[in-house]
Amino acid sequence: MTIQDDGARVDPRVLRTRRLLQDALLSLARERSLDEISVADVADRAPVNRSTFYQHYPDTDTLLADALDAQAALVGADLTDIHPGTGTGGAPEVLVRYATHVAENVGLYRSALGEHGSPVAVARLRRRIGALALEGLELHGAPPALAALPLPIAAAALAGSVIGVLVAWLERDPLPPAQDVASWAWSAVSGWPAQD
Repeated sequence: MTIQDDGARVDPRVLRTRRLLQDALLSLARERSLDEISVADVADRAPVNRSTFYQHYPDTDTLLADALDAQAALVGADLTDIHPGTGTGGAPEVLVRYATHVAENVGLYRSALGEHGSPVAVARLRRRIGALALEGLELHGAPPALAALPLPIAAAALAGSVIGVLVAWLERDPLPPAQDVASWAWSAVSGWPAQD
């Protein structure tokens, strides 16, 4: 469930409270690991009470996913801005901005997408990339290696490739430049030979 992107007009007080909760979680995540942060910690930092937290979010994982989405959108790095088929050269600029955003918040993303990270954040990223991949496959067809697969399965394969590239990049120390991972991820989904 995407709390933030439901498309309905939301009361400004609700948006303000969600922003307080997101900022509180991100602030706490700079101080300690995600698995050490409780709902009570977030509510105290916000400051709101626990019942207010639960009026907006079912758990800290969903809050984290919304906070990451909001931060990416804030810096102009929302991956939904990638439109399949619009670029034939290198990685789309929005993908570079997203990688730059991740690099600037590397500790948070290592924690969120790592081995003990947030299943909700990973699932949300996978769904977003999978939807973009499916749109691209529907527009341009599947590469030969994926042509025998149903399009949703091929899209999932491509999404898994991009997330795999992103996670492998985050595990490197020192972290290679954001431009590199954007190029690697784009190559993972666009570097297929054309169908005959």
